[in-house]
Amino acid sequence: MDAFYASVEQRDNPDLRGKPIAVGGLGGRGVIAAASYEARKFGVRSAMPSRVALRKCPTLLFVKPTFEKYKAVSNEINAIFHRYTSIVEPLSLDEAFLDVTYSKYEMQSATLIAQEIKNDIRNELSLIASAGVSYNKFLAKIASDQDKPDGLFVIPPEEGPTFIKQLPIEDFFGVGKVTAEKMKANNIFVGEDLLAYSKIELQQMFGKTGSFLYGIARGIDHRKVKATRIRKSVGAEQTFSENINDEISINEKFTQVFEKWWERYENHKLKGRTVTLKIRNFEFETITRSITETEYITNKSDVRQKLTDLMRESIVAGVPIRLIGVSISGFEIEETDTEVQQLTFW
Repeated sequence: MDAFYASVEQRDNPDLRGKPIAVGGLGGRGVIAAASYEARKFGVRSAMPSRVALRKCPTLLFVKPTFEKYKAVSNEINAIFHRYTSIVEPLSLDEAFLDVTYSKYEMQSATLIAQEIKNDIRNELSLIASAGVSYNKFLAKIASDQDKPDGLFVIPPEEGPTFIKQLPIEDFFGVGKVTAEKMKANNIFVGEDLLAYSKIELQQMFGKTGSFLYGIARGIDHRKVKATRIRKSVGAEQTFSENINDEISINEKFTQVFEKWWERYENHKLKGRTVTLKIRNFEFETITRSITETEYITNKSDVRQKLTDLMRESIVAGVPIRLIGVSISGFEIEETDTEVQQLTFW
């Protein structure tokens, strides 16, 4: 979906149409959840602090997010997907992979199916979607971002390897900022540069991601579209309205986040072994610390004490913080799940 949250708000409120709007970002410490294309022309982007966005676009209008509404619209979009195929793998509320090898309408063209889905979303929901069409998940994802908004970009099998050769590595789906910088340090700037390395060399540099990069550089991605996804982590975090740096306030906020996280963890049913603490200071520097236990985590007081110790080790005296988060991963079911994925659940 194109600028999903912002587009839903503009659809439902005619006064916002054609204007630069940002969903979220309310208050001086707010962060942008989504920006309309009118706002993006000024350089406003998601995850940007609201004060920075306002400097870029003084006429920016802020809209309070309504996630229940976005989820309801997402369900309507998902229903349209399922008209064409039962093999739908959601990535988020506004994005999904579809395997249309055996379409319910027996249409012989994935491109025509993508266009029909775009038409249905426009005609029935008054929203705009972009689609990427290709022979594997990686290229379909990359293609979906090539011609926004209202795009339909196709990468056929004979063009896949050539397309990837020219692709900047920071545009590779699943390659984050840290990995991109490491790749550039090894003179890897575009897909073609990966071809100079063997699979073993890439594994040595990037771990299990190295095997994935070796195949992708050659246009190979055998991952299947999975109709059911496995949750990789369960967490909770809180961004504070004001920076805090005194011990009493920090402990109070940590307790709130910890209790919310533990409740979600218990409701998740599956047990995990790796717990992670996340702290962000007033300069937006993020610190993460993790502990992996030999047994699955079941003792609330024990894990709380260990997280408290991690926090004391991580916080620099006198440096205000603005966010605390806790998450757990390494679930029981993951022992048989080896697919490379990029997922965040908060």
